[in-house]
Amino acid sequence: MSLDPASAVVGRDAVTIAALLCVDPCGLGGVAVHAGPGPERDAWLRFVAALMPAGAPVRRMPLHIQDDRLFGGLDLAATLHAGRIVARQGLLAECDGGLVVVAMAERITVRAAARLAAVLDTSTSVLERHGMTARSSTRIGLVALDEGMAPDEHAPVSLLDRLALRLDFGWGADEASEPSPRPWRRDDIAAARALLPHVVAGDGKQRALCAAALTLGIDSMRAPLLALRVARAHAALHGRTEVAPADAALAARLVLLPRATLLPEDLGEQSAAPPPPKPPPPDEQGGNEAESDAQAGARAAEDQVLETASAVLPAGLLGMLSSGWVGKARLRSEGRAGAPVASGLRGRPDGVQRGNPREGGRLNLIETLRAAAPWQALRRGAPEARRASVGIRVQPEDFRITRFKQRSETTTVFAVDASGSSALHRLGEAKGAVELLLADCYVRRDSVSLIAFRGRSAEILLPPTRSLARARRSLAGFAGGGGTPLATAIDATLALADATRRRGRTPVAVLLTDGGANVALDGTGGRQRAGADALHSARLMRASGIRTLVLDTSPHPQAQAHQLADEMGAIYLFLPHADAGAMSRVVRAASEAGR
Repeated sequence: MSLDPASAVVGRDAVTIAALLCVDPCGLGGVAVHAGPGPERDAWLRFVAALMPAGAPVRRMPLHIQDDRLFGGLDLAATLHAGRIVARQGLLAECDGGLVVVAMAERITVRAAARLAAVLDTSTSVLERHGMTARSSTRIGLVALDEGMAPDEHAPVSLLDRLALRLDFGWGADEASEPSPRPWRRDDIAAARALLPHVVAGDGKQRALCAAALTLGIDSMRAPLLALRVARAHAALHGRTEVAPADAALAARLVLLPRATLLPEDLGEQSAAPPPPKPPPPDEQGGNEAESDAQAGARAAEDQVLETASAVLPAGLLGMLSSGWVGKARLRSEGRAGAPVASGLRGRPDGVQRGNPREGGRLNLIETLRAAAPWQALRRGAPEARRASVGIRVQPEDFRITRFKQRSETTTVFAVDASGSSALHRLGEAKGAVELLLADCYVRRDSVSLIAFRGRSAEILLPPTRSLARARRSLAGFAGGGGTPLATAIDATLALADATRRRGRTPVAVLLTDGGANVALDGTGGRQRAGADALHSARLMRASGIRTLVLDTSPHPQAQAHQLADEMGAIYLFLPHADAGAMSRVVRAASEAGR
């Protein structure tokens, strides 16, 4: 079956990736497709469906699908009608031997991604609920449709690591300029599937792919294994029973390059030939002459794989590598919507649990009936009573209530050391960091507060707020200088953060100081007593469980600041030349990493 007119926009790599996926969907794991809804993506999906063997299912998995539908569960209507447990097969088991298209993969939860990853690893879906235990063969490939537009919007890394291939149409990108290779037909895919078990890869090709993965800075052990599967599938697609250098080179380009975290110098310069080897020392000439042919062949294969990959290096890849964008396992930026917290009656449903609705939970009627259905035969007693009974007997242990989760607002509390000669600089940079964090607080649902401490007291310059104008008015004209009441500052920060938490928000405390306390809690001087009070207050902060950062802004790392962070259970960062931008980035990254 040839490509239809609508699929003419699909470029060379897209056609090759579709054919490889159809040859070995379970072995390759699947494809991560980064594209917005549009004709390019729809045409590619139609092409994939046309290449799959007749009868092989290609089903779409909705984002918020329930576990009963995905993995199987109790068929409530059939169970109540038959009076015995009747199981229903899940969507994944129904797609055995086919493909599952995951819609909006960038939004699936880490829990759902972990369960899908387990299915890909074992080729089995396990049902263990409602008193039933069953295992179903689930040899599937995933097509993860990633519609994320921002750099931190992507499918979970645990799932991406198991998908061999990446396909990026981009948002509005046009690949029509690339000529399409031969239009693969369903008969070609069937022939390749039959040949695939007989395709072998020599030791040299396997070592070359492993060495290429190391050279490109890939730390995942799955990457070279998936690259080998792609090389074998490509060889079978072209009627070969042994992996050729061209197959290994294509596998390196499609599987390894998108996962690269660094590039060798020869690839970075797009060099056509590898650098000449260094001459061996005189005393090692004999050893090198005795090098085996197998080792020399493996080195030649590795060089050929890297050279071929460099010839088709995607435009812009070097820039992305230098900025750290490609291959980095970034955490999802949950700070954009606040930190997730459990909720009793409001928010997004997050499963069910056993409970009593009279205690404030919301009864989940369907799940309650599912829990009660398997026990009806025992609860009704004799067969005559079962025939006469038309109702469902529900016991208190059957009650299921719905769990909810919602995202709370995050409040960052800055406590700034405004004492000493460098107070003006520290305070100025802290004010700038507050303004930068407030600039995107409407998107992130964050609030910011500022406490300045000097002399004998700590003053709240800015209560928790999202208003940038209010922040500027409150921060203007504050002068620094005087002693360092560090213990008083920690206590004030703890009180404000604890009050924030009682209002349902998630506090993050940031302390900017060198740790040199010289004013005790009672206002008297003396470094020894002031230091002891500060450490005691730090232990109270640790006991509160509030996430805290200590930013050491002194010219050289201070042991007392590091000790303070240890007692506080805080993250210690030495930022001697921290400007407003650096501080805001550090605070934002640390806040998101803790969620």
